Amino acid sequence: MDSIFDDYLTLEVNDLHVDVLTGIYSEETHLPQPLRISIRAKLRIADHYDPDTPLSQSKNYMDLKHAASTALPEGLHFTLIEGVADHIIETIFLQDDKVRHVEVKIVKLALSERGEEIGITLGRGRK
Repeated sequence: MDSIFDDYLTLEVNDLHVDVLTGIYSEETHLPQPLRISIRAKLRIADHYDPDTPLSQSKNYMDLKHAASTALPEGLHFTLIEGVADHIIETIFLQDDKVRHVEVKIVKLALSERGEEIGITLGRGRK
């Protein structure tokens, strides 16, 4: 089990704005909804990061952005935003076996009336 003193590397992509077909109410189901998505991916790390350490010892941040945008199936309706988060997590796990844990936060921007953040955070460890 990981302890709070273990070494780790977390890659982050925050506040991506993505339009996704999601929702359970009739007014939500026919048009994409604006979501704000943030991702944190915890990786197995190298023993040390020297100035010339290759990217293969880490992960390309753009892979996280891809998982939350172009990797989402166009035209597929997700009933719950939890399904969107789960799809993003599975995509990141498939990309790279160094990824040990992924956390996805999704805020439904259309629900905000005064700047509040309404949504979910889903975290999953590699099984």
